[in-house]
This record gives sequence, structure tokens and C-alpha cells, in this order.
Amino acid sequence: MVQKISIVIPAFNERATLEELLRRVAHAPLPDGLEREILVVDDGSSDGTRDLLREIAARGAWPLRVFEQEVNQGKGAALRRGFAEATGDVIVVQDADLEYDPREYPLLLAPILQGEADAVFGSRFLGGRPHRVLLYWHALGNRFLTTVSNMMSNLNLTDMETCYKVFRRSLLEGVVLRSNRFGIEPELTAKLARRRARIYEVPISYHGRTYAEGKKIGWKDGIAALWAIVRYNLGG
Repeated sequence: MVQKISIVIPAFNERATLEELLRRVAHAPLPDGLEREILVVDDGSSDGTRDLLREIAARGAWPLRVFEQEVNQGKGAALRRGFAEATGDVIVVQDADLEYDPREYPLLLAPILQGEADAVFGSRFLGGRPHRVLLYWHALGNRFLTTVSNMMSNLNLTDMETCYKVFRRSLLEGVVLRSNRFGIEPELTAKLARRRARIYEVPISYHGRTYAEGKKIGWKDGIAALWAIVRYNLGG
């Protein structure tokens, strides 16, 4: 029975959006009786994110735990730290920007709480939810990587690269995650598939950022993700 969820948030130079994001996470609706903990891993930020996090944590208003990486290591390294510190029955991955809406947690959690799924991916491409229109080549790259991942994992996902991945914490028992950067997305997907997890997708809204607004992932990360798909689906 699920009693507690752990919301794991990697943060690197997100001072502009972090406090508002945490407010949304702390007040996001959850099914009755479900406890939440919020874990933020500051990944060596240099823009004041770390000082802001310390200030917010000192207020004690939210169920917040903060962890600090001394130097920037990447999203994957930050998530690994958060996963190791999580105490909930279910883990929700949440980015520190405002691209994904925490009000959709009930939608993401429903298949797990109903006993139908072990993991749920929030898809930006299934339709039916608001979606900011921008960055054609970025979206095309996402679909390409998802297709290659599907071919190697024998899944039929529409959005492997989504931030919103929700899964039972027990699925990580005995799993060694290695990716430091954005390769964590295909690595998690490959290793959940290898464990024969029951994976569901649900449509989510998406309020994407431009690079001028702070988006960090680029074409080099796409190439690294392609290598990660091959590596982790072949047993890495």
C-alpha cells in the first residue's frame, strides 16, 4: 500500500523559478492520506540557488529536505543522490523549472495507486493537454530518441525523454544507475523495461522554455542519449 511519495528535484542554476516551483509542489493535490516529502539536490549551482534553498529550508514551512553536490555533476548524478535519500513508497521526478505542472500528480499516480502500474511516464505527445508550441527540431529529436529506445527495449512509449517519471521505489532495489547527465532518462527506461515493470503513459501539459529562458539540454546531450540507449539496453 502506498502511503508516502518522494518528489525528487535536481536543481542547477534555477534560482529564478525554484521558489515558485517548490510552492506548487508543496501545494499540489494528492489523494487522501498520502504523505509527501520533497527532496531537492542542488547540483553545484553558482547563481544563488543554494543560498535560496537554505533560506527556504530554514523557514520549515514545507516537508523539504535539501542535499548539496559540491560541484556540478549533471542531472543523472543529482537524481541518483535523491533516489538514495528518498524514503517514500513511490518516487516522482520533478524538474526545478516550470515546464511541468505538479497539479497533474494525481493523474500520474492513479495507475500505480489503482494497482495497475509499477511506473508511469507523463507524455507530452499523447495530446489532450495544453502544450506550448516551440522548438521543432528539439521535439523531432525527442521522438527519434524515443523510437530508437522503443526498438531496443520493445516498449511503445511516445515520450521516453519526459521529465515526469513516477515509479515504485522498490523497482530501484539492486539497480545500479550510472548516468551523470541526461542519459539518466534512457537508462531509467531501459532498466525499468529490463525489470519487466508495468509501465503506463498518461498525457500531461507542457510549458517548455526556450534556450534564452534557461533550457539547458542541447544536441550534444542528444548524441550522448543515443549512446546511452544502446549501452543500457545491451546490459550496461
